[in-house]
Amino acid sequence: MSYDESVITASHRSERAAWSIIVHGGAGDVPTGRIPKHVAGCERAVAVGAGILRAGGTALDAVEAAVAALEDDPLFNAGTGACLNAEEHIELDAAIMDGTGLRAGGVCALPPFLHPIAIARKLLEEGRHVLLAGEGAAQYALRHGFERADEATMITELARRRLAAVRANKAEAGWAGGTVGAVARDANGRLAAATSTGGMVDKLPGRVGDSPIIGAGTYADDALGACSTTGHGEAMMRIVAAKTAVDHVQSATNGEAALRRMLATMHARTGQRGGAIIVGRDGSIGLARTTKTMSWALVQDTRSASGA
Repeated sequence: MSYDESVITASHRSERAAWSIIVHGGAGDVPTGRIPKHVAGCERAVAVGAGILRAGGTALDAVEAAVAALEDDPLFNAGTGACLNAEEHIELDAAIMDGTGLRAGGVCALPPFLHPIAIARKLLEEGRHVLLAGEGAAQYALRHGFERADEATMITELARRRLAAVRANKAEAGWAGGTVGAVARDANGRLAAATSTGGMVDKLPGRVGDSPIIGAGTYADDALGACSTTGHGEAMMRIVAAKTAVDHVQSATNGEAALRRMLATMHARTGQRGGAIIVGRDGSIGLARTTKTMSWALVQDTRSASGA
């Protein structure tokens, strides 16, 4: 092997299933006392997506709904509760991808809207563009019936404290337990992935991370798998993390092994850490992280599990 798997701090895999969904609540170092809350948030979100799959719904609908539930949860760095940039404002990134037709939609540096993932889904359905940024993305959302959110109601006290800690050099700019994502396979074999984030604390206005970039933070291909990543966005973009992991499925023994290889390579090449989730075309699920924590929850037609 040309990579060192000793950097992997935790991983998990499941067997094949008729339908599957897994969500993550962000890689990082969540304080021990908060871990159960983050896991519970993932469990609530995955239950929303699983309900859609159990009723015969599509993987695309399931991942959108699961991520929207996480955007509503102020514990996470997506939607309500997202981190603040250097000008003390919220800027949001999100993407969603359909593995059947390789359709995708994303928004980045988006001013406050409650559900960036829903705007990304609208862009996917329309099919003209894949990614819109900043005020252009906001105007697109408004034209399609989405309403701007009151930024003050989306900013939490935790986000303000985190910004102050980063500026005082008492915390890293990464948000522990932040970026959220979901991947799923439905009963018809279709795959989908979705990711949403507020990005890095104290980031420069206009900074865009990996989450809305197709192939970096989000990727789905029915022939191979679907992946959502979390961690240092610049490093994820440099190795095209999500697409790299999905491509590794062809030579790895399972999705977990594919993620382990991608994360080990990222660490070797960039020195950065992160985590990811993946679902294979057979409904098997994998996850791996090189960080201390990454909250997650999964539901398949035969089982459920969660952890951090």
